[in-house]
Amino acid sequence: MKAYRRITDIQADLNAGKITCVELVGHYLQQINEKAHLNAFLEVWEEEAMQKAQALDAKIATGTYGKLAGVVIALKDNLSYTGHKVSASSKILENFEALYTGTAVERLAAEDAIFIGRTNCDEFAMGASNENSAFGAVKNPFDETRVPGGSSGGSAVAVAAGMCHCSLGSDTGGSIRQPAAFNGIYGLKPTYGRISRWGLLAYASSFDQIGPFAHSIEDIALLTEIMSGKDAHDATAIQEAALPTWDPKPRETQRFAVMKQAVEHPGIDEEVRTSFQTLITKLEADGHTIEWFDFPLLDQMVPAYYVLTTAEASSNLSRYSGMMYGYRSNNASDLESTYTLSRTEGFGPEVKRRIMLGTFVLSSDHYDAYYEQAQKVRRIIQNETDAILSRNDAMLLPTTSTAAFKIGEKSKDPVSMYLADLFTVQANLAGNPAISVPCGATTNGLPIGVQIMTPRKSENDLYDLSKLIERAVS
Repeated sequence: MKAYRRITDIQADLNAGKITCVELVGHYLQQINEKAHLNAFLEVWEEEAMQKAQALDAKIATGTYGKLAGVVIALKDNLSYTGHKVSASSKILENFEALYTGTAVERLAAEDAIFIGRTNCDEFAMGASNENSAFGAVKNPFDETRVPGGSSGGSAVAVAAGMCHCSLGSDTGGSIRQPAAFNGIYGLKPTYGRISRWGLLAYASSFDQIGPFAHSIEDIALLTEIMSGKDAHDATAIQEAALPTWDPKPRETQRFAVMKQAVEHPGIDEEVRTSFQTLITKLEADGHTIEWFDFPLLDQMVPAYYVLTTAEASSNLSRYSGMMYGYRSNNASDLESTYTLSRTEGFGPEVKRRIMLGTFVLSSDHYDAYYEQAQKVRRIIQNETDAILSRNDAMLLPTTSTAAFKIGEKSKDPVSMYLADLFTVQANLAGNPAISVPCGATTNGLPIGVQIMTPRKSENDLYDLSKLIERAVS
């Protein structure tokens, strides 16, 4: 079957009778079956997807269908979809069934999207490699000995390996953009609040944001537009109408801000550095302005991020106690042992590590020294980011400091793993939209991504600049 890169191409062929929704779903189901060893999916909704496809073929014949008719989408396993399991890839929620459908998923369904299954992820979205899932690691399709990135690794692999057309992930500190870079696709973290978090199992509520993976900026824009808009269920959602339809505009000379410390950082791989510098040289040759700026807080961003997100995780995950729903230990004998054993047996090592760290920084003895200081650093980062973007059209960064690393390479060194978020956490700390765009590959064929960040609530400008970067890379 033709490898579709854009939703418009799918729908053109559907309308021309060259393909049917049933054939599309059948193709993706075959791909999922053939590539099951990548462990991208935890559950496939084969019968349901086929029934939806049959109904859509009938609607297409009458010309009455939604914007996403024929679009097969996978959902990260922390997005609620009523009547379907949602576990955040954790034993503590194994076999738990969602009681309602989250806003983002509901809005896609209303436009006739076909949901094909739920994808593997790091447990409760805590990780940068997708090795922390209770259901096994996900493998990178470009090199199966390497990680796909995390936490939304299963969603990224599902798109990159042709097991669905696009997918949804969540991004708390880079969990969409890093897997997108590792898998050679596009991944967007929208402005904080652009897409309602209603129905997203929370990790760190002031950071989490739902976003899409796709093969094109056009599809990223359409999916985000459909999911965006105010929502009475989520007080943190931007209380404005849906994002206006993207009308691509040619961008002539632009100003790009580039952080010196990012390009010169000792932890950046030489091939990633070379790829990024080549892009900068091409942009300058095309007449664009590059402003090199100092950002001495680069090495403070990751510590501030982990202090704040673990604090929020400590609070958010307290609801998983073994009392109301989810896993309950068979070895418990009273109230205290129910709490202790259920959480000890139900949570994985990384989740327990972050809960304990978050509880520590929120304790009365350490609150001022850690949590309060991290909040001050966050405000400074927001202010500095705003200042930089007030005099530039966008900020450019490598999405990641390296290409995909080996499975197990960083799993015994949590600090090294946390530094995988070095270039992505700024957008979450500041609340800005950021996208990872494919930017070539290493000599051994591993994808590299470049990250673009623009002011808050400027997604449509971000898409225009992404097209500009896309042309510069090609």
